Amino acid sequence: MKTIGLSPRKKIPVYILFIYIVLVALVVLTNYPFLWMITTSLKSRSEVFVFPPKLLPEALVWSNYSEAWNMSAWPRYFTNTLITTIIPTIGQMLFGSLAAYAFTRKFKGSKFLFTLFLGTMMIPSQATLVPNYVILRNLGWINTFKGLTVPFISSSFAVFLLRQYFLTIPKDYEDAAVIDGCGPFHFLFRILIPLSKPALVTVALFSIMERWNDFIWALIMTTKDNMRTVQVGMAVFQSESGTEWTLMMAAATFISLPVIIFFLFVQDKFIEGVMTTGIKA
Repeated sequence: MKTIGLSPRKKIPVYILFIYIVLVALVVLTNYPFLWMITTSLKSRSEVFVFPPKLLPEALVWSNYSEAWNMSAWPRYFTNTLITTIIPTIGQMLFGSLAAYAFTRKFKGSKFLFTLFLGTMMIPSQATLVPNYVILRNLGWINTFKGLTVPFISSSFAVFLLRQYFLTIPKDYEDAAVIDGCGPFHFLFRILIPLSKPALVTVALFSIMERWNDFIWALIMTTKDNMRTVQVGMAVFQSESGTEWTLMMAAATFISLPVIIFFLFVQDKFIEGVMTTGIKA
């Protein structure tokens, strides 16, 4: 096989080099919109509409960030978003673990119930949007954190993913725990959950991304400015700033950064969780 020599001791096959070139091109292509957002947030207003367009600004205009931050109640929006993100995430990890552990036990009708449970994942959220809104409106939960968090404290996806991961853990662990006098709850919280950190991180990341980026539900459940989340606040900011693309891109950048930073810290556990779940059905 033809190879390209980088040194007398190491040679790389041509097809491996081609694969890396394709992968780098795909990375650049998929990340270009994000890169354009960041560079536009640092441009002056006159540089946005130049032709031909330039990716990099001539001078970094950091004042765009402070100007965009001061134009809206972003501290309040971020606080609301943190609350409406953290509570459902903790709920999905807790209740998902309990339900997943139950579905790993063999009891009469367990497979049918689990199949029925998974069937709820096939129902699009848009189909239940109006009924859910009517129920919560009748409960008086409009413009409340209960209305923004309680409907999402459990997730079929979280139960499915955690169950698949629990099934990969050897049964010997539970047998040894039972011999030592360990009960089901003690085994779940002291042994099974600590061994399932990759799956829990995966559930947490999916939940954080879903709740942080949610727009439709937060839009219909909030009518007051002090209850808006960052996504609804971004929509209002866009309508107020008009064609100020530099300010809009600056706002979009500091809205996106928390989720990106969190992913960078947990990416190893996330990849491990995704690769491990589903090995045993």
